[in-house]
Amino acid sequence: MQRIAACVLAALALVLLGAPSTAGAHGPLRYVALGDSYSAASGVLPPDLAAPPQCLRSTSNYPHVIAAATGAQLIDVTCGGADTGDYVAEQHPGVAPQLDALSRDTQLVTMTIGGNDSGVFINSIVQCGAAGLSTLGTGSPCKDRYGSSFEDTIRNTTYPALVSTLRAVREEAPRAEVAILGYPWIMPRSGGCFDRMPVAEGDVPYLRSLQATLNDAVRRAAARTGVTYVDMDRVSEGHDACQPIGVRWIEPVLQGTNAVVVHPNAQGEREMAAQAMKVLRLR
Repeated sequence: MQRIAACVLAALALVLLGAPSTAGAHGPLRYVALGDSYSAASGVLPPDLAAPPQCLRSTSNYPHVIAAATGAQLIDVTCGGADTGDYVAEQHPGVAPQLDALSRDTQLVTMTIGGNDSGVFINSIVQCGAAGLSTLGTGSPCKDRYGSSFEDTIRNTTYPALVSTLRAVREEAPRAEVAILGYPWIMPRSGGCFDRMPVAEGDVPYLRSLQATLNDAVRRAAARTGVTYVDMDRVSEGHDACQPIGVRWIEPVLQGTNAVVVHPNAQGEREMAAQAMKVLRLR
């Protein structure tokens, strides 16, 4: 009987010790949020008055949602416009390299990063929007002009930068669970919505493919460096910028509700938080 009781107690201890937890051994989970405007929730109200104004950070961003839900102790250095280079150098005067926020005591790190590298993401949206306007939404003028150049840059430049950056994060926070989120879908598979997103109908799948290539680069970099990848592809399907208010997670260029266009709204940030918590098994 004593042996059975001891086995039961041992099994119970194993379950308790192995269960996901939101608190460290001596207090709340020490959580550092890194990343770009999708992490900062640029354009979403209310603004984080403690953040550098150039970063356009919101207190409704997914790191704040995660911290509120888990009771984590959050250090948020997310900043709109950040790319991988801003992890090791000042993004703006007085805005320290993001890696400076990490330490050996950090237990959780989250981020979205890579979309701003080489200006690929923003340039593709701007260039394809301008091309779409020039043809009044017909044809595929952006694809015809730029071909594979955007995707080539992601594969040849963004991907190795992501690998290097994630390795640096793990070196600075060796005991932390590190997670990188993919970007929620901006465009639907086809069709589009020229009244809100001025992209020619034939360029809608072109931009969708570009984003798929970016998310794949993020996924592969995470796998190569032992970082957790939070896949947003499936859960954000049908919540792109062409959807109506209340359904879309990304705000369009026109007729949107955010001052910063083509970025997640508050609902999108909550959904990013929910998916990250699910994948990371945070309570």
